[in-house]
Amino acid sequence: MGEYILAAIVEHKPGVLHKVSNMFRKRNFNIESITVGACETGDIARMTITVQGDEATVEQVVKQLQKLVDVIKVSRLEPSRSVVRELALVKVYTADSKAKSDVVNYATIFRGRIVDVSRDSMIIEITGSPTKIDAFVELVKSYGIKEFARTGVVAMSRGLKSLKVEE
Repeated sequence: MGEYILAAIVEHKPGVLHKVSNMFRKRNFNIESITVGACETGDIARMTITVQGDEATVEQVVKQLQKLVDVIKVSRLEPSRSVVRELALVKVYTADSKAKSDVVNYATIFRGRIVDVSRDSMIIEITGSPTKIDAFVELVKSYGIKEFARTGVVAMSRGLKSLKVEE
């Protein structure tokens, strides 16, 4: 079992996300994360889907995705040959000035940004690999995480290789 990153170019219209997620549901295959956003042109969108599974199962998923009418192109991304990023917002309980100072220092070390400060909490925005985000969360967990949200992975192949739709 490994983690796989799939990138898909799809038609940017209502119902496409439902069709894609429903295909996963029908095959009893869990989506670890999914992100969707408009591409260079307004009529297509890019989906980045991370899944856990074995090679054969993931190959089957790619084939099934390619059969969907609204899916234009699907590619498996090689994590070692891709830029992989995620964004998280972490609201941490900061009861006193020492806790505030510690959390600010940790945010600085992880190249995070403090985006909100209140009397008893801070919200840190952190961007990077999923393992970087996990490490930051583990570090500040002892202060108490009041709330946590992450976007899911976005990824792109390094170099000239592109998932772009041919003109």
